[in-house]
Amino acid sequence: MARLAVLLLCVILAACAPVTAPQGLTDSAPAVSNDSFITRDGLALPLRQWNAAAPRAVILALHGMNDYSNAFALPAPYWAGQGITTYAYDQRGFGRAPQTGLWPGEAVMDRDLADCIAAIRSRHPGLPLFVLGESMGGAVVLTTFAQERPPRVDGIILVSPAVWSRADMPFYYRAAMWFTAHTVPWMTVTGRGLKIWPSDNIDMLRKFSRDPLVIKATRTDAIWGLANLMDDARVAASALKDPPPILMLHGDKDQVIPPASAAVSAKALAAHADFTEHIYPKGYHMLLRDLHGPDYWK
Repeated sequence: MARLAVLLLCVILAACAPVTAPQGLTDSAPAVSNDSFITRDGLALPLRQWNAAAPRAVILALHGMNDYSNAFALPAPYWAGQGITTYAYDQRGFGRAPQTGLWPGEAVMDRDLADCIAAIRSRHPGLPLFVLGESMGGAVVLTTFAQERPPRVDGIILVSPAVWSRADMPFYYRAAMWFTAHTVPWMTVTGRGLKIWPSDNIDMLRKFSRDPLVIKATRTDAIWGLANLMDDARVAASALKDPPPILMLHGDKDQVIPPASAAVSAKALAAHADFTEHIYPKGYHMLLRDLHGPDYWK
């Protein structure tokens, strides 16, 4: 009887494994249009762009967890005025992209970024291309460029990168993430009651909280996926192969990614890259949208 109970429990747990969003069913050549990025498996990911009148450089920007391409609606017009065209797409599972709320899987996110870089480089031959990753987007940038054949860009910009690995988390955090992701992966949780301020820009935060495209309740298996990504991003910081110049921006008041975790990754990056770090004493996690954001855009 005891063995039967154990067997049933194993079957139940297997049925409750974390879910990864299904991929598209077609085989396409990755391409960028005015309003979408077509992935190699045929999905159309919403794309926004802020065009400079006479571009002298291009930024491909990657948003953070539960956010979408609107994350760059404040800095991108400023950059356009400086001659920098910015592209940003909604990553799978976020914003207006397919399978909203489902974790897409790290390998697919890395592949999408590499494909989009290639498509944008083809669209702007001869212009310097920089990739910018904010929070989760920064983790995706790190894992993408730690691959055996990383994409080719002229520089990497990491803004409050998500590098809070499990090594820095309390045991009960790690245990809770594993248990919920493997027993109730469909359950959603919110940040209510955590008393975490992601920015000092209250007006922006109010608009952010009312934006229907921002995910407010996160599946537990998506949190598990993010934790795996952050673990790999921490390792990737020491594993980049001949990386381009890297600029890392983060704030001392970041209450989402502990500054101590950012410091560990910064040290690893500085050991083997052309690395520049800016730490802002008044900066929060949503650095580019803070009240002092215009100072950081520069």
